[in-house]
Amino acid sequence: MLAIIVTSHGEFARGILQSAEMIFGKSQKIIAVTLAADESVEDLANHYQAAIQEMAPVDELLFLVDLWGGSPFNAASRVVAQCPAKYGLVAGLNLPMLIEALSIQNQTLAEVIPHLERAAQGGIRHLDLQANTGDDELL
Repeated sequence: MLAIIVTSHGEFARGILQSAEMIFGKSQKIIAVTLAADESVEDLANHYQAAIQEMAPVDELLFLVDLWGGSPFNAASRVVAQCPAKYGLVAGLNLPMLIEALSIQNQTLAEVIPHLERAAQGGIRHLDLQANTGDDELL
């Protein structure tokens, strides 16, 4: 089973994991790791290592991070660089992405990552009631 670390600046990771669990249910081998305002990238890397140990054994690991290039991303990329064949990282965390990750957690990292990229993009939609898109049927 694919282990997942959901990570963010502040409490976003905990909140989005809680929301996903309300919709999908509890899952195994998933942990939210957050970066507090007074913590460093090194502190966060230590939190990641503790989370990995807590989920052990971990065959494959996926980091879902809030923002490309931010501290959670930077710390996770260092961990991924230690084992790039078994660890992966996807930035731009949103609720559809996380729910999809939970639903396919039994698949391999190579299968999960491209699926999540598509799911996250598909989760961004605009309700257009002025055009004849059929969105008004939702009301």
